[in-house]
Amino acid sequence: MAKRFTVTALILVLLGFTVVKVGALWSQKQDGISAALFQITPEAVSAPDPERINSLDPQQRFMFDRLINRLERNASDYEASLLKALLLFQNGRLNSAIKELQDLTRRVPKFQLAHLILGDLLLARFDQVDSIGASSLLQKISSGDQINHIEQLRREARARLTGYLSLFNDVEVPQALLSLSRDTEYALVIDKSKNRLYVYRNLGPGLPPELVDDFYIVLGKKTGDKYREGDLRTPNGVYFVTSYLPDEKLPPLYGSGAFPVNYPNELDRRLRKTGNGIWLHGTDKSLYSRPPLDSEGCVVLTNEEFSRIARYIEIGRTPMVISEEVQWSASRDWLDMNIEIQATLERWRQSWENADLENYLKMYDVGFWARGHDRESWQNYKKQVFAGKTYQKIDLSDISLLGYPRGADSRSMVVANFRQHYRSNNYNGEMKKRLYMVKEAGAWKVLYEGRQ
Repeated sequence: MAKRFTVTALILVLLGFTVVKVGALWSQKQDGISAALFQITPEAVSAPDPERINSLDPQQRFMFDRLINRLERNASDYEASLLKALLLFQNGRLNSAIKELQDLTRRVPKFQLAHLILGDLLLARFDQVDSIGASSLLQKISSGDQINHIEQLRREARARLTGYLSLFNDVEVPQALLSLSRDTEYALVIDKSKNRLYVYRNLGPGLPPELVDDFYIVLGKKTGDKYREGDLRTPNGVYFVTSYLPDEKLPPLYGSGAFPVNYPNELDRRLRKTGNGIWLHGTDKSLYSRPPLDSEGCVVLTNEEFSRIARYIEIGRTPMVISEEVQWSASRDWLDMNIEIQATLERWRQSWENADLENYLKMYDVGFWARGHDRESWQNYKKQVFAGKTYQKIDLSDISLLGYPRGADSRSMVVANFRQHYRSNNYNGEMKKRLYMVKEAGAWKVLYEGRQ
């Protein structure tokens, strides 16, 4: 019995290495996806520990190989080490799992979740543990604050594992990334329901983007879309990274740095959403990570992962699409949608260039707005402009098409970014333009038009 208390006391000491700076507790539904990896049973403890894993089913083998590939690319991928240890344990390699976690906690002493799982595996030699941090002995000697902290770590574990496992649920192409311009190398896609950020690489016109990295993220303390300043929610929408703030210019809360995004965007302002200061940023340097719902609305990474993601981001160009849940498409459906939107954009360009006023104005939604215009005033303005033209030449380049998450406007919506080259008998100009397009009665219409 003395040995059991010694091990448990060691765990509590390890958990106390850092000051816990977390927000109020939240309620979050538990899911069954990760239950198998969390369950610590006598059978698992007594299972053989072979040199190689030979009992993996095809999905487990794919999971394990992907974790190994992540670690080969980046030995400092600490989440991959944690998940690898869980998979090793599930498949009877207790000693290997403990060794993996011991190495991880030596390298990252502030990774409290790794300490907790390591303690669970050590306790499993003496006592059955039904789930992470659920040892009866640990529960008996823990105070209320310690129990609350363990529950927060348990939620972090669940979010990390559920987010990682979601990649194996027959996902193909995110609907949000219809087309990326030739000069847009990467795009960020956030699934709030999975606390996951995916990084996709642009492979060129007509080719689905390629997933190259993914990260556990911390989101706002309150769930749902952001509407008001101070509501502690992370917004849903299509945003773009606007700048970079190094750590020396920021309070410690923001960790290694921050990438602000353009919240509120044009649609947010139209919907009278308020607030600002939505950033992608690091973690307070006194911590390694934070619980899944613990920010004031920002998207938070560990400092190591913030430094890693920085190489994918280009200021003023990289999109970040945030949604409650990522919608996925088969490659064929993705391509069909891509072609449909590209064709709509081309019809809009041609009708404008050909001064086909009737068909041009038909492409604008009844709820259209632009700076200083509604649909009626826009029609009057364009009639006057067209009347003074003897010819127009319009070219579009650097085109990106991004699907907008469903929200207050339930219609399908796409954001089109491009460079517009305009020449006519009385004006020549070039600008970066943005259109919001919605699908109404089977046809795509322009909802908003303006500069980027």
